[in-house]
Amino acid sequence: MSPNALRVCFISRRFFPAISGMSVYALNLVQELVACGHDVTMVSQYRNDAAGASVYGGGPPPGIPGARVVGRESQGEQRINDGLPASFEQDVEDIVATVEKEHRERPFDVIHAQYGYPCGLAALEASRRLGLPNVVSIQGGDGHWVGTCCGTHKQAMLAVLGHSGSLLIGSRTFAEEVKGHHGTPLERFTIVPGATDTRRFSPRDEQALGALRQPPVLLYHGRVDARKGVMELLDAVKRLVVRDGRTLKLRVSGIGPDVDAVKARVAREGLQGSVEFTGYTPYADAPQLYRRGDIFVSPTYAEGFSNTILEAMAAGLPIVSTQAVGVLDCLEDGRNGLLVPPRDADALADAIARMLDDAALRRRLARTALDEVRELYSWQAVGRQIQQVYKDLRGTRPDTRWTNVYDPATTAVNADPSCRFRSAPHLL
Repeated sequence: MSPNALRVCFISRRFFPAISGMSVYALNLVQELVACGHDVTMVSQYRNDAAGASVYGGGPPPGIPGARVVGRESQGEQRINDGLPASFEQDVEDIVATVEKEHRERPFDVIHAQYGYPCGLAALEASRRLGLPNVVSIQGGDGHWVGTCCGTHKQAMLAVLGHSGSLLIGSRTFAEEVKGHHGTPLERFTIVPGATDTRRFSPRDEQALGALRQPPVLLYHGRVDARKGVMELLDAVKRLVVRDGRTLKLRVSGIGPDVDAVKARVAREGLQGSVEFTGYTPYADAPQLYRRGDIFVSPTYAEGFSNTILEAMAAGLPIVSTQAVGVLDCLEDGRNGLLVPPRDADALADAIARMLDDAALRRRLARTALDEVRELYSWQAVGRQIQQVYKDLRGTRPDTRWTNVYDPATTAVNADPSCRFRSAPHLL
């Protein structure tokens, strides 16, 4: 290793074969760190039960060339299969023990956790035991919902938000939401936007941006989850097809907690001829998936920073999305996409219709988005920001005062039993 290289322990909340933007983020970050000469060990827990795998996909994580990947089965979450509440505390302790073991064999310089809870809390405890600095990335549900669910997780999030060595977050609007939930000062956050591999994701024909097939193909790619606005998307498609008499195809790519409900809704509404489900799309196949679409639709309620939107921008697709946290930081209505209020199916249908009918608009929005993603959201640019955070923290001592906020000896037995995530841990 060069003198400037670091030994990094990256704790991932989800990784492949789990289908999630977090998996994509973890893969690209680790690959970028390795390419820059750093020595990376990734610790990733995974679900290995039918219930967990049916939502995200499950099983041991694959390797990453040049990095060490350590998979740990989430036994605490899987307690729900025995009729017991999930024990995130058991899984946190397993992460910490794994990091300690890896550190004894080859000492780390910094610990970086993806997701404030449970991974961020595990990073704080591992740092406390080992005397290492830590970084925590707030990336999604940890900012939107965790800590608003129960007293135990409220204290855990306050510990992470108040005492991690550095807090990374994808956008200012997301930081403002977290501040609203927990009172975290905005100056605690370092804004590091999401990123995508602009070399892999590219247009099918850059000279013909905005071109439509016949029939036009609307693409939804991501977790099939009501919180991603997929039900409103079905309402919009029904209006466009049934009321307005348009011929189009909605391609739904992904798995998730509401896939069965969405399929039932399609059957009930008689939309089988207009909606197709591709199921799980491996990340390696995602670039081609985008090239088979004409308009990308993301009617999400909220994001940390949307990987799929960045991928669609890089693929040269015109985008219809929402005026939601985490979207407003990379898309502006009328400039590089069309944005509508979340949960508004009629506004969504109007925006899709406008996009379908205006070729010049499609070309202009797609061109602007493509240029911006290449300039601002490449992994090379974002990777440099994250590595600078590591270097600034190298050799510093962790803040251990968080134990006055959250007791590290907390177990599932003395935790708040009212938390909705105890019975549905896959949603966390």
